[in-house]
Amino acid sequence: MDMTFKGAARRLDDLDLPRLGASIGVGEDEIHAFLEVETSGHGFDAKGRPVILFEPHVFYRNLAGGARAKAVAAGLAYAKWGEKPYPRDSYPRLKAACAIDETAALRSASWGLGQVLGENFRAAGFLTVQAMVEAMMADEALQLAAAVNFIAANRLDGKLRKHDWAGFAKGYNGASYAKNAYDIRLAEAFRKWSGIRDTPPPPAPVPIPQPPQPKGFTPAKAEPGKAGVRRGPLSGPLSGPFSGFWTAVLAPLVAAILSLFRKVKP
Repeated sequence: MDMTFKGAARRLDDLDLPRLGASIGVGEDEIHAFLEVETSGHGFDAKGRPVILFEPHVFYRNLAGGARAKAVAAGLAYAKWGEKPYPRDSYPRLKAACAIDETAALRSASWGLGQVLGENFRAAGFLTVQAMVEAMMADEALQLAAAVNFIAANRLDGKLRKHDWAGFAKGYNGASYAKNAYDIRLAEAFRKWSGIRDTPPPPAPVPIPQPPQPKGFTPAKAEPGKAGVRRGPLSGPLSGPFSGFWTAVLAPLVAAILSLFRKVKP
């Protein structure tokens, strides 16, 4: 794993929201509201790294034995959430935790636009937590896709469709969601985005104008494997395996006759 945690860092395209929202039957207003409450709509920090929150209590439960004791001694792991305030930048903690156990450390951080916890990499659609982190480093659309997969895997899509904000908040953020007014903020964000015009769909391709054809005209079909090449003036009886020979013989002769005709023309 690249410990800089910097990838392509591609930003979300406007069309990604309705596209991914449609996969779980919701519009972009619901997706906008969800993203605004989770990460204020930003999947990368100022250094181009995925937005993360390293959770020491999750690191604790992903370790055992000597590794856990080492992490506890370093202040990187503790048994219960909220024992100590979180630092503003989680990356120093994450990197130090990776030095003890990379997989456990990556599983113990929440990643990207949807703040999907690394422990949930399978529900997010990945075979390993490392693969999930690589996706988070690459693209905000992949970050959002991971969150949408998690929502569907945990059957929260119905609650989002029904605007059951409390039910969705409890399923996505846990039973303590009310402490941060998660459901209230979701409802307020949805009301705001409902009043903003949605992303227009991409324009349909413009058909190429066709010239008028005589009544009953049927265009000729090209032979299979051939690009519909028109037959030239030397095609016909001279076409086939000897066409190249006759073309080489007749072309200079025709050119000479035309040249002579131009010279004698009054």
